Amino acid sequence: MLRNRFITLAAASIVVLAVVVVSWLFWRRDALGGDAKKSGAAAVPVSVVRVEQRDVPHWISSVGTVQSLQSVVIRPQVTGVLTEVLFGEGQFVERGALLARIDDRAINAALAQAEAEKASKEAQLKLAKLDLTRYDDLAGQHIVSRQTAEKQAALVEDLNAGIRASEAAINAQRVQLSFTRIVSPVRGRVGIRRVDPGNLVQAGDQNGLTTVTQIDPISVLFTLPQESMSQLPSSLPASGGLPTTAFERDAGVPLAQGRLTTFDNQIDQATGTLRLRAEFANPEGKLWPGQFVALKLRTSVSANSLVVPVRAIQQGLNGAFVYRIRDSKAEVVPIVAVWQDDEIAVLASGLEVGEQVVIDGQSRLKSGAKVKIASVSGDDGVSGS
Repeated sequence: MLRNRFITLAAASIVVLAVVVVSWLFWRRDALGGDAKKSGAAAVPVSVVRVEQRDVPHWISSVGTVQSLQSVVIRPQVTGVLTEVLFGEGQFVERGALLARIDDRAINAALAQAEAEKASKEAQLKLAKLDLTRYDDLAGQHIVSRQTAEKQAALVEDLNAGIRASEAAINAQRVQLSFTRIVSPVRGRVGIRRVDPGNLVQAGDQNGLTTVTQIDPISVLFTLPQESMSQLPSSLPASGGLPTTAFERDAGVPLAQGRLTTFDNQIDQATGTLRLRAEFANPEGKLWPGQFVALKLRTSVSANSLVVPVRAIQQGLNGAFVYRIRDSKAEVVPIVAVWQDDEIAVLASGLEVGEQVVIDGQSRLKSGAKVKIASVSGDDGVSGS
């Protein structure tokens, strides 16, 4: 009985020992295999770009409203019947173009009356001067009194004043007559007609006949936060201001090239912003008064600067860095960016022209990791390996 129990225990021990040995052998094989895999770890595929050296313009972005440099409401300056309208709605007109006529018969009659009054006074003056000459001669001979000659001289002066008054009345009527011809004071596009021919129009009517709006050149009003003031010059250059581009607000399509022409003389305390105006040539009419547009204002240029895409830059505990590729391995290179926008960054130090930096695949990298270059941007589609 005791012997059988001993034999059973011995057999169980042998089985346990065998299981332990087999398990150790399997573990050893897996460990050796894992080390083999680690020693031959696959390279990380990455996309890279070469560091460039070029001039980089600095831009400020904003949103603005297109505004005409001149928009005029065409109002009649005399009362009368509108006899003729010579413009079409939406028509482009030059400065001085005849737009409409008002009945001028009453004004012509008043002008003729003023001219007749002047002619009458001139005739009276001519006769009064002749009498004055005779009275002066007779007074010298003591035939008439000096008082009579002086009264005649006063009459001559009175008639001269009357003639000047008549001339003023004539000029006033001529001005009134000129108002019956309504001309465009600016070069621009005519708006919707508000009065039809045959209607009586009143001088100074608030609604007016129509509007004429200058569209070429045209301006855009926009604002910038006061923090952007440091990027603007204290005064605009005499060459014509800073280059500015207007874009469609949604599609981002360039509409016109212009220049910043002026900015306000104070910050708006309520919003902390500064108002600015840029002017654009608009021969094709792509900019329309009241339109909202996106703007990019070029404030300066960094000449011969080292440039990398913003997506190449990573942030670590010690600051910004990029992964540089050398000998098919990734290196961590600290960098200092002196300026950047949504796409590129200008570097002060850290890299050299032509070096390759990673722009895609950084999440799987660490210093010294092997890499496989899947694509090289900026090399006309040529891929490296």
